[in-house]
Amino acid sequence: MPAAHLDPRAPGWGVGVDIGGTKVLAVLLDPAGRVVGKHRVATRPGHVGLVDAVTTSVRALTTAHDVPAAALAGVGIGVPGVVDPVSGTVEHAVNVGVDRPFAMADAVADALGARVRVRVENDLNVAVLGAAHTLGPAGERRDLAFLALGTGVAAGLLLDGTLRRGAHRAAGEVGHLTLVPDGLPCGCGQRGCLEQYASGSALDAAWPSPDGRPAPLVLFEAAAAGDPRAVAVRDRFVWAVAGAVRILVLTCDVDAVVVGGGVSGVGEPLLRAVRAELARATAASAFLGSLRLAERVHLAPQHVPVGAVGAALVGRGEIG
Repeated sequence: MPAAHLDPRAPGWGVGVDIGGTKVLAVLLDPAGRVVGKHRVATRPGHVGLVDAVTTSVRALTTAHDVPAAALAGVGIGVPGVVDPVSGTVEHAVNVGVDRPFAMADAVADALGARVRVRVENDLNVAVLGAAHTLGPAGERRDLAFLALGTGVAAGLLLDGTLRRGAHRAAGEVGHLTLVPDGLPCGCGQRGCLEQYASGSALDAAWPSPDGRPAPLVLFEAAAAGDPRAVAVRDRFVWAVAGAVRILVLTCDVDAVVVGGGVSGVGEPLLRAVRAELARATAASAFLGSLRLAERVHLAPQHVPVGAVGAALVGRGEIG
């Protein structure tokens, strides 16, 4: 049924809000789980600014599509930081101005009124839920990792259809596994961490953009043109990303690793390079070859805001 023919008074509508360091992106999901509206505003760090951005986005979407607040099954928010999904409290989200425990769910619910249910989840957890929803029916995507290559490196984990948060909510922090012993110093206090080699920040440092375009795009273009130094930087980066994929498959045996984050904007050249590196690295091992690592890697769809979609699913209570 086309979205336009759905009754906006019907139950099951949801709004998902993905909060990032520079932008807040929201989507409206219809009862069939389709994105029917998007809204974007700049991030204003701090408790007041974040609540205002979320409530402004929710009201803009419900007004534009004539969906009364009472018809919303819920509002979900994905935010970087340590999140207690039961209480809706966020802390250590320093990139968005939250440096002390903040009862975000309660604050947003109070601002919206109309008894709208609000749920909050970590940004990587909503991303993996959105990726699973986008890539296939829920029953077919029960074991999946979302590998975010952005300022840092981390993964959201969906295992047997359930989010894996960890006993201390640190599951998926693969960026701080040691990849290169005694390697580059990391802000976490260790040396040689994966994110010092496989993140967007690592590429910014190794290959600064001369024209303001994203460094990963500039690097891959230079490597494709045959620049030997660019080839070396690209290949080291691809090797590190392939290492992250191997870690996720060998520890969790996920059916798919979906690569997202800012670096994924490189697109198919990145995917081909990572798959080729995995094929090369596993050629000498019958065991690794049997795992078909290269076939498990996918790019996050560029046209779908998986974080916001996953947040909407959280808001509607569709989490394991």
